[in-house]
Formats: sequence, structure tokens, C-alpha cells
Amino acid sequence: MLLHHRHRLPAHILLFLLSFPLLTAASPFPNSSLHLDAHRDPDSVAREVQRQVEFSHRRALLAAGAKDQCVTGNPVDDCWRCSGSDWRQDRQRLADCGIGFGRDALGGKGGPIYVVTDPSDRDPVNPAAGTLRYGAIQEGPLWITFARDMTIRLNEELLVNSFKTIDGRGAVVHIAGGACITLQYVSNIIIHNVHVHHCVPAGEANVRSSPTHYGWRTRSDGDGISIYSGRKIWVDHCALSYCADGLIDAVMGSTGITISNNHFSHHNEVMLLGHSDDYLPDSGMQVTIAFNRFGEELVQRMPRCRRGYFHVVNNDFTAWQMYAIGGSANPTINSQGNRYIAPTNPGAKEVTKRVDTEESDWSGWNWRTEGDVMVNGAFFVASGQGLEAKYAKAWSVEPKSAALIDQLTGNAGVLGGPRDNSVGPGNSGVNYVGSATTQDGGEGGYGSLGMVFASVAPPPSAPPIFSSVSIFLSFYLIVAALFSLCRP
Repeated sequence: MLLHHRHRLPAHILLFLLSFPLLTAASPFPNSSLHLDAHRDPDSVAREVQRQVEFSHRRALLAAGAKDQCVTGNPVDDCWRCSGSDWRQDRQRLADCGIGFGRDALGGKGGPIYVVTDPSDRDPVNPAAGTLRYGAIQEGPLWITFARDMTIRLNEELLVNSFKTIDGRGAVVHIAGGACITLQYVSNIIIHNVHVHHCVPAGEANVRSSPTHYGWRTRSDGDGISIYSGRKIWVDHCALSYCADGLIDAVMGSTGITISNNHFSHHNEVMLLGHSDDYLPDSGMQVTIAFNRFGEELVQRMPRCRRGYFHVVNNDFTAWQMYAIGGSANPTINSQGNRYIAPTNPGAKEVTKRVDTEESDWSGWNWRTEGDVMVNGAFFVASGQGLEAKYAKAWSVEPKSAALIDQLTGNAGVLGGPRDNSVGPGNSGVNYVGSATTQDGGEGGYGSLGMVFASVAPPPSAPPIFSSVSIFLSFYLIVAALFSLCRP
């Protein structure tokens, strides 16, 4: 006689196995389509940037006929400078002018204005009111401005809390000669119109990150702006140079980033986007790099990419010593309407570099050049199986004339002063006449904690992990209920 044995798994093991596929599906890490903060159709974001450029270009042509000196054809600048209102009275309009993957960065929109009056950084654990650090660590939306021209030497990394704008318009602001800016586990950050240079490593010290928390920081790398597991980040109209490590680095699953209208110069490894080849969360990294000027004495990494999707559009690459755009671990690179000016070195004419990868591996990577201008022998090595099909939906990008690229990038860097980190009068051509400043450079009517309240900003969204946990707990309770009903 055959005996039929029924083997039962313990209930807790059964529930774990049933929930495992759900946890995998809810994870933001396996690829960009499942990253909770990644756009599911990145090509559509690239097309929207091109639509905005074309609209602004047409607007600039009409404005030229009407002798309107405001409109430049740059969609970001025309949005906040030519809206019909004085930007000094409507600073927060800037938050409505983002483009690309970082377009949803709210910064401090809806929050009060905080005016930095004290350039010191004496105590990173207990920052004084009026300092940049005091404003940067506050909870909730805050729009940070500067009372006058100043140079801020940070003793430790500036840990910026979520929903902050650092807005240097109306003053010449240098963050230089010390530690610089770190955006770690935060979202909705706008950094606009500041000089960031000569940044050095710091750490092995306690640093405050919020009004209720400070902690021990290990040694930092000396980046100009370090983005670590950040999302909805926009860096616009800054000048970056001479840092110990990268000028802008984004790693550890960061996404939703736009880097626009900046001036980069005097640096080796300019921009690293991606932590390491085997770090899967960076598959969801999506970055727009637009209207920047890559200027004097740059060597490489403009940018150097891993895994994600990178839209490099309408930038001016004036020279490089090794290469301009590099990557590994199968990133998607969509290069449109840039000007690449190769160096005189005959061995460094190639724009692109696949880092430590055999051609048999990288030949299937999707690297696209469309409408780019190649100067002085520059050439871009495209790749990708089914490349035409992948980009079939993209709007045609005609090669940009030198004049149009000059128009789009002519104001790259800091406005209202030297656009790079040199000294002397600026060449940005932006009119700051009529700025509401006092004789000593301070903005009239503001004390060290002067606040101007605006409408309430949307509440911060919950971190992605809570979404996964909520789904898992709901599923667990449902299965547990069904399990109890089925028991004899």
C-alpha cells in the first residue's frame, strides 16, 4: 500500500515565498523602468527639451524683429528673465523653469526667503543664524539668498536638506577654499548662480544635517557638488573648477537630475555619473546635461557615465585632453546638437571613450549622435543594435550653427559677474540695473533672518522605501487572512 505524505511548509516561510516576487517587482533597483523615481519613457523627456529649445529659438527670432533685448533663445533663462515681472520680486519663478530630468525639482518654492548675511562657518554642529549652513539644514522649503557679495569657506561639507534653493542672483557668491556641497539622501534641490571652486576633502568630524540631527562624517572626496542617493536635483548657472575630486558627481542611485547653463574649467575628472559598474541601482539614473560650456583646461569626464540614461544636448565642448564623453556598464547616451571642438593632439580627436570595455561588449550600447557639430577633426563613435528604431520617435535635430550654439551657451556660468571663477568684470551681458540693494550690498528690508512668506509648498513625498513596505504589508495581511480561512 502506498502512503501519500503531505509536506507542509511553515506558514511564515510560505508567506515569505509568496511575497518575494512582489518585493522584486516593487524594488527601484533592477532597471530604470522599475526605479520609483525614474521616468518610464526617457526619450520623451529628451524630445520635450528639444521642443522647448525650438520654441525659445522661434521666440527669440520674433523678439529680434521687435527689438526685444530680453529674449535669448535659451528656454531656461527666457522663462524667468522675460516673464513680464522683475525676477528680484519673483525669485521663486525660477522653480517653474527647469527642463529635462530635473525639471520637477521644486527647491524652496513656496517657502520663506532666508538671507545669508554671515559668510563664516565656525561651528558645523551648531551653525549661527545668518550663515549658509544654518539655512541649508532647516526642515521644509526655504529659498536661500545672499545679502551681498561674499566668499564662504566651509570647514566641513555643507549638508543641504530637502526642498532648498541656493540662489546667488544679485550677489557674487563663492563657495571656495574648503569643503563644498553634499546632497545626500535628499530631494528637490536647486543650486543657482554660485561659484564653486578649490574644494578640498574634509571630514572626521561631526556635522549637522538638520535641526534635530548631527553625526560623524568620514573623509569626503573634495567634490564641488556631491549627489549621493539624491533625486530631483537642478544645478544651473554655476561656475565650477579646481576641485580635489569631481566638479559634480552623482552616485548611489541618484536620478532626476538636470545640469544646465554651467561653466566648467581647469579640472581633470569633471563629472562622474554612476557609482561603479556593478552597482545596479544606478540603472535608474537619468540626467540632462544642457547649455553648458566646457571650457579651459579640462581633461576628461564631461561626463563619465554608468548604466543610466544621459541626454547631452546643446553644450559647447571647447576642448579636452583625453576625451569628452565616457562610459562603462552599458549606459545610454543621447548626444544632440552639441559642438565638439577637438584638441590639436591627433591622438585625442575622439569625443567618446568606452572605459575598460572590449568592442565586442560595447558595440550593442546605445550611444547616439544627432545634429552635433564636429570641429577640428572631432568624431563621435556611435553604437547600438537597433539604434534607428530606438530613436525613431525622436524629433529631428538639425546640426546647430555656431551662432546658435553661442546663443544657447553664451551666458553659461554665473550671471552678473565673471561667468567662470576668474576675477574681473563679467561678460554675461545680463542686466542687473535696478537691483533692490542697499549701499553696503544688502537687500533693503531684510535682517539676518528676514523672511518673506509665499504660498505653502507641497509636502515632501515619502521616501521610496515606504511605498515598497506598504505594498508588502498589505499583501502579507491579505495572504494571512486567506491562509487562515483555508485552514481546517
